[in-house]
Formats: sequence, structure tokens, C-alpha cells
Amino acid sequence: MLLSEKLNASVSSDWPSGEYDRDAMEFFLSCFEKGGKLAEGWYGWYAINIAVSGERTLVGSGGYFGPPDSNGIVEIGYSVLPSWQCRGYATEIVNLLISHACSFEETNSIIAHTAPENKASKKVLISNGFREVTMNDGLLSFEYTR
Repeated sequence: MLLSEKLNASVSSDWPSGEYDRDAMEFFLSCFEKGGKLAEGWYGWYAINIAVSGERTLVGSGGYFGPPDSNGIVEIGYSVLPSWQCRGYATEIVNLLISHACSFEETNSIIAHTAPENKASKKVLISNGFREVTMNDGLLSFEYTR
């Protein structure tokens, strides 16, 4: 598989997981292609577990829906394969996404959305300093403010 080769990591047959599906991957690819140098560091990232033995395994992904908008708002998304959930990967992914976004002066706040029944995702966002702000189209919206 090309992804496994590019990441130098094993990739489960369960990949992709969650909402990070083929449509999402194609969307991010088109954003990279259109965005040029300004797109670097935004959009998709992959989370790799590196075992003590050195074995590398793709466990999840995270990223942005683009650089900060004109109001300094950045939206994030993340996903962890089911077999790797409840091990702290989502919390770490979100923490790193916050750190990276906040390293840019123009970032004022970060938003994320999750389904009301996704208790694990809500816990991850709250533990990373997000607060629930609204519910739209059946999804809860969370915001992290610098």
C-alpha cells in the first residue's frame, strides 16, 4: 500500500477510520495543491505509534480545515483507529494541533465539532481546554481561545 510506504509504517485494513474517509483525503489533497507554500503545515497529519522494537504503526490522523481565517479562527478534526482508542492518542493529537495553531500569531481561537453521543471526543476536547459553545446541525461545537 502506498500510504504504508510513504509513512514507513504498517497501516491497518481498518484505515481510514471515522470521518477521515476518501472524500476527506481528496479534499485535503486539493487544498494542498491549490494552497502552495501557504498550505504547508495545515490540513492533514498522521499519528504514528513507534514501538520499543522500532515498529511503526499508523494509529490515527488529525489536522486543520485550513489556516486561520480572517477572524483568526482555525478548525480542527481528528480520528483514531478503534483498536488504538482509549490510549491517549486523541488527546495528544489535539494537544499538538493546538500548539501548532497557536504558534501562529494570527490564530485567535480553535474550533472543533463532535456528535453529542461521542463522549470520548467531548472528554478529549474538554481536557485540552475547549469549552462547549453551541449545537448546530446535530453536532456540538467546541472552542479553544488563546
